[in-house]
Amino acid sequence: MLDNHHRIVNYLRLSVTDRCNLRCVYCIPEEGIPFMPHREILTYEEMLRLVELCILQGIRKVRLTGGEPLVRKGFIAFVQRLCKTEGLEEITLTTNGVFLKDFARALRDCGICRINVSMDTLKPDRFRLITRRDDYDRVHEGIEEAERVGFNPIKLNVVAMRGINDDEILDFARLTREKPYHVRFIELMPVGSENGFWTAERFIPSKEVFDRIQRLGSLTPIGRTPLDGPSERYTLDGARGEIGFIGALSHHFCANCNRLRLTADGHLRGCLFSEEETDLKTPLREGRDDGYILDLIRHSLEEKPANHGLMELQPRKCTRSMNGIGG
Repeated sequence: MLDNHHRIVNYLRLSVTDRCNLRCVYCIPEEGIPFMPHREILTYEEMLRLVELCILQGIRKVRLTGGEPLVRKGFIAFVQRLCKTEGLEEITLTTNGVFLKDFARALRDCGICRINVSMDTLKPDRFRLITRRDDYDRVHEGIEEAERVGFNPIKLNVVAMRGINDDEILDFARLTREKPYHVRFIELMPVGSENGFWTAERFIPSKEVFDRIQRLGSLTPIGRTPLDGPSERYTLDGARGEIGFIGALSHHFCANCNRLRLTADGHLRGCLFSEEETDLKTPLREGRDDGYILDLIRHSLEEKPANHGLMELQPRKCTRSMNGIGG
């Protein structure tokens, strides 16, 4: 299915909950935020129906996100059913890793083979400062368990922040020589108006991260596949893994964006930073037929914004927080 800007849209990011067990400084304030009432969250049955309808519109990949998806009860049973859905070529998961050790085997048995773990530091003390929780060892053990049970690739998502973790950029790059991990450096994004963490001083463009890593050796680009996300992928000389760069602010990838986002409360979004949403939950719960909801999905897909409208150092903040959108 093409949108109005001639892009093939085949990738759905599905948030199963807005709840999270960490309080990362760039996402949720230390005191927390009000979470959605449980009745407002889509049931698993509703999610499955909407995924099936999205497949009819060309979706072939689903990434499960949150909040933190592993905190929702019954998640493994849902994944089992999702992995049996005809028409999907790839199902992946993004997690903060706190419960990964407990669920890695079950997730792998369901059929998920690719996983992303948010990991902004390799230092326990700094992990506590960034996440405001003391779970570094649990996350580290979860990554090791994921490797043991056969996840491949294991992607580590690193939000690069000047003055906070930028002194670890080369450490993460070296990790791809030791392990077959895919380390992805993500620019700090101005999502959510209530936190106020984002500043121009903390922002590091992907090009700067790229240039720093080149001190270790040459970076060779890797070709894209149709279901890939926005990461620009490279291999470092002598590495077993990969290094990726996601430059949402400094290097817009909007012209190649292939994604839709379904929030936990059932709103379909064409762009992370756009305020335009299509409410699918209400007609679903009103008993509307598939044709009616397909028309809504088609409209949202066709009207996907041409770009996110962000300037590098003058970002526009979204009214929703990242955990409310699905990161």
